Amino acid sequence: MSRGGLIIFDYLMDESEDMHSLLLTDSSTLLVAGLQNHVLEIDLNTVQETQKYTVEVPGITIMRQSNRFFFCGHTSGKVSLRDLRTFVVEHEFDAYSGSLSDFDVHGNLLVTCGFSSRMNGLACDRFLKVYDLRMMRATTPLQVHIDPFFLRFIPTYTSRLAIISQTGQCQFCEPTGLANPADIFHVNTVGPLIMTFDVSASKQALAFGDSEGCVHLWADSPEVTFNAYSRETDFALPCMVDTLPHLDWNQDLVPLSLIPVPLTSDALLSDWPAANSAPAPRRAPPVDPEILRTMKKVGFIGYAPNPRTKLRNQIPYRLKETDNEFDNFSQVPESPIGREEEPHLYRVAKKYRKVTIKYSKLGLEDFDFKHYNKTLFAGLEPHIPNAYCNCMIQVLYFLEPVRCLVQNHLCQKEFCLGCELGLLFHMLDLSRGDPCQGSNFLRAFRTIPEASALGLILADSDEATGKVNLGRLIQSWNRFILTQLHQETQEQEGPQAYRGAGTSFGSSGDSVIGQLFSCEMENCSMCRCGKETVRVSSTLLFTLSYPESTEKPAKDYEFAQILKRSICLEQNTQAWCENCEKYQPTVQTRNIRCLPDVLVINCEVNSSKEADFWKTQAEYSFQKAMMKRGGFDITKGKEISLGEWKDLGNPDMGHSYASVEELKNIWIPHAIKMRLTKSKELDVSNWSETDELSPTDDPESVYIYDLMATVVHILDSRTGGSLVGHIKVGETYHQRKEGVTHQQWYLFNDFLIEPVDKCEAVQFDMSWKVPAILYYARRNLNAKYNLVIKNPIEASVLLAEASLARKQRKCHATFIPLMLSEMPQAGDLVGLDAEFVTLNEEEAELRSDGTKSTIKPSQMSVARITCVRGQGPNEGVPFIDDYISTQEQVVDYLTQYSGIKPGDLDAKISSKHLTTLKSTYLKLRFLIDVGVKFVGHGLQKDFRVINLMVPKDQVIDTVYLFHIPRKRMISLRFLAWYFLDLKIQGETHDSIEDAQTALRLYRKYLELSPQGSEPEEFRKVLKGLYEKGRKLDWKVPEPDSQSSPKHGAVFPSVLAL
Repeated sequence: MSRGGLIIFDYLMDESEDMHSLLLTDSSTLLVAGLQNHVLEIDLNTVQETQKYTVEVPGITIMRQSNRFFFCGHTSGKVSLRDLRTFVVEHEFDAYSGSLSDFDVHGNLLVTCGFSSRMNGLACDRFLKVYDLRMMRATTPLQVHIDPFFLRFIPTYTSRLAIISQTGQCQFCEPTGLANPADIFHVNTVGPLIMTFDVSASKQALAFGDSEGCVHLWADSPEVTFNAYSRETDFALPCMVDTLPHLDWNQDLVPLSLIPVPLTSDALLSDWPAANSAPAPRRAPPVDPEILRTMKKVGFIGYAPNPRTKLRNQIPYRLKETDNEFDNFSQVPESPIGREEEPHLYRVAKKYRKVTIKYSKLGLEDFDFKHYNKTLFAGLEPHIPNAYCNCMIQVLYFLEPVRCLVQNHLCQKEFCLGCELGLLFHMLDLSRGDPCQGSNFLRAFRTIPEASALGLILADSDEATGKVNLGRLIQSWNRFILTQLHQETQEQEGPQAYRGAGTSFGSSGDSVIGQLFSCEMENCSMCRCGKETVRVSSTLLFTLSYPESTEKPAKDYEFAQILKRSICLEQNTQAWCENCEKYQPTVQTRNIRCLPDVLVINCEVNSSKEADFWKTQAEYSFQKAMMKRGGFDITKGKEISLGEWKDLGNPDMGHSYASVEELKNIWIPHAIKMRLTKSKELDVSNWSETDELSPTDDPESVYIYDLMATVVHILDSRTGGSLVGHIKVGETYHQRKEGVTHQQWYLFNDFLIEPVDKCEAVQFDMSWKVPAILYYARRNLNAKYNLVIKNPIEASVLLAEASLARKQRKCHATFIPLMLSEMPQAGDLVGLDAEFVTLNEEEAELRSDGTKSTIKPSQMSVARITCVRGQGPNEGVPFIDDYISTQEQVVDYLTQYSGIKPGDLDAKISSKHLTTLKSTYLKLRFLIDVGVKFVGHGLQKDFRVINLMVPKDQVIDTVYLFHIPRKRMISLRFLAWYFLDLKIQGETHDSIEDAQTALRLYRKYLELSPQGSEPEEFRKVLKGLYEKGRKLDWKVPEPDSQSSPKHGAVFPSVLAL
């Protein structure tokens, strides 16, 4: 190009591509090099190629020249010194193990910067390599305080170095001295990266070029000289086109229409036809009744005095936002789902919003979960720490082989996710629409070191503020839980398993998780030296890999193409080569050897780039679907007549407008066909319900996968976002719950469960509904696996066991374990009581009207569980009195109400019979499975904290036996004093005493109300109870008080220990 910017000539090199560096050796000779194995010499006068030098190692990206050598920088991290005449290598420096970033030469010094290979990747090396060209060896490296990407010598009075990072940091230092942090300056790029850097010939100016096309110029004086012999630049003639009128921003009366709008291919709102619009005038407010009352008419004109009900200059109407605010108070929806502020401003659909439990002074008793779930399937409560995985727990539950596997699994590990998941799935089986809690499972999950190392354990503040990327988090959790279940179920048949732990699933060398999800992969690594390494591994899931194309518009891909690309992945990376004995650029390819029964896909939509890709592909799919339906090409920027659009939604054509809406934002198919060819190549294609296998397809080798579940990340700035799942519930689940045989898609949003259409399960509006995980299950999957559940909990769990406490021998026993002859049978009575401690305090707020609103309830943990015999010669004698060891920090022991003291739950210093929660839980589960009836006071809360689901016909709660509807609940202490003349719970509570008292109260109830009925006499007893309680303010009187209970104690003392 000329100095004025005109192009003098173009030169096309046929045999060269990816040219990276130019070097002007003199005024008429130019060297051109790149990623090929030759360097071209071009004569600028004749514009012809004069020499072609062959290089041994391709990849020259930087060239410099001195009076002795040509210096060539290679992508492999080497710098070669070549002869000025023959271009033969004279010397070579191996500067960096990764790649070379930049280097410069001045005098007898060569300084380089680059990248080193670390942890199978490249990291910027903060040591500049300095080489002495007189002795041809390295000297002491120079350490800098920034990540060097460019460097240049600035030889003025001294040979200073200018070192530049891509983020705009600039440091000056001497090549033989130490770098000083005070010499760091910043280029004000405001975000963009530095892409190039150079120094003027006069060494008085520095020029930086950033990624947005801007040049930042630094100089050491206002009057800078760029060249030693500068000539004025000849600029092109100015444009002779009329310029736009000047717009003065300081004048308020200048119309904004003078500012031109950018051109767009989309339709503008101002293009909307006026005939299709109608003015909507503001409705006049009603006239003040006081004005009408005092108004006097003269002809057709009315006169009235000012009633002084409005302020001066007050507008005569309310703002629209104010109207809606007042309307919200008057129009209370029937369902609590709609009780949010300003629902018209939400872009997130109501059923997808984060649901919360509204706590009152009665806790959860007056919260109606039926508003959120009208099915018989069980939701999961969200207030427990790390409950973000609720939707994934539901996905695993509705995989029939996984459900059966974990319910047959039982081991002796205290914190086993497989065991806890099986116990949680058992509760989901028993529930008839009531929500369950995953507290015990999440308690075990928090103790797994791998989960903490992977960042899966969230603090309460992170969950509340929404700082965590839930989409990325749930994908990591998905990978972790499959790996953990695979490891735990592999150990099931080992010597540590419980006796009678169920049938064996799979072979001894693999687990059912491995059979369901695992597939063998062949990984091939090819070094550029030609050495090939092949190894076989297995994976439980796949992560989608998207193309790196920058084409506009984006290319149309089917989901099957992206899936095949992700499974058979090919990538370039740095890997260790045994032949070269160092890290080298390597091409890695991955091929699949066998197909899994359940295909798990992490979508990896973690940035706007992936989201735009999904959005573009969904638009392509919508256009193809509309072409298939109506024959119209609805592409971006193409107009379609109103008649054609009406025809698309015409019911006579077989589809309505709603069905057209169902086609939007859909890219993934409901079914996929996969097979391995005879040459072991993977063939993937989208599949529909109407497709049939061709005669050449082998049914054994062709896998048809049906979409079973999608987990999506809901983006909501108001609540911090949430995770929901769409799950296709199979026939077996409907048969067990509802007695019908069909399949249906459901939305699972914690305790909100709602049927949805199958199209909604694959519709992803990327502005608020982002896909995270996809589950595809092989058709007729259940036929391959043993789906029989055998209860692994045996009677041996009730027998005597050792305590975890080291000092337990020093105290007397508080219970007598059951003998084999005393094993409970169906219908036997068992007195139960539990005590708890607090792990987290309640979070509440005080409203302006003085009322207290609970935001988050206190987190309770069971500390002691007691069971007493309900019949027989030892009636009332405890057979379980377990203190539960805990590793979590206890905020409040609640000693006044629980009787638990600090140290009672610590295995090192406790003198109680200490055991694990899992051990005691299994004892209660065995009693429930046998069919015993539990008698206690306030058992609903006890079972909730213990995390047990007990059938209602197996619970006898004395708090409801002695209760009048719509009246207050009566404490156990008052009932014991009134009916049994017993003074209990004096200073603290004792669970043995409470359980025995509840049994005696039940005996008293049977005495007062024969055969469980409520005759008129028993109603009179209850009325007398409530009258007495009101007189005493529901407090038990002191021993010297004149008040005495109406009914004395009639039971023998055999109930005491």
